[in-house]
Amino acid sequence: MDAALSEVSVDRTLVLLRVEEAARRLQIGRTLCYRLISSGELESVPVGRLRRVPADAVTEFAAQLRRAHRPAT
Repeated sequence: MDAALSEVSVDRTLVLLRVEEAARRLQIGRTLCYRLISSGELESVPVGRLRRVPADAVTEFAAQLRRAHRPAT
């Protein structure tokens, strides 16, 4: 599938993401995404028996990575 086409299918209005959707946005595997959730590095919330990742938690996680890997000045 063309990368441009897969981006079209991403609904940016979602507030809570399935783990698979969060992994796709981070461009990581589902297993790694669950590992990040288990370690507390990526925020998630229970919704009944389901596990969801707040959309802004994905953005915050990426921002934390950027801050952690910023060269020292």
